[in-house]
Amino acid sequence: MVRRRLVVKGRVQGVWYRGSCADEAKRIGVSGWARNLPDGTVEVVAEGDNDAVDRLVQWCSQGPPSAVVIGLDQHEERPEGLSGFLVL
Repeated sequence: MVRRRLVVKGRVQGVWYRGSCADEAKRIGVSGWARNLPDGTVEVVAEGDNDAVDRLVQWCSQGPPSAVVIGLDQHEERPEGLSGFLVL
């Protein structure tokens, strides 16, 4: 199990990014959460097997059709054993 914290930059608020991210995470079996940050970015925490988290990171680098992702920072963290995926 791995855990990654992402900060997604670009036009990612007000475009259904968090809800779409949650749908994708649930579809591929990744736990965690997504939330808007005051600076206009979206923060995502993803936990699961390495391949599934890699797939979600790849999805996050593009987002839903109405998003324009211009950058994505990611950091490895110690897994906490999250279950489910929340939109905060």
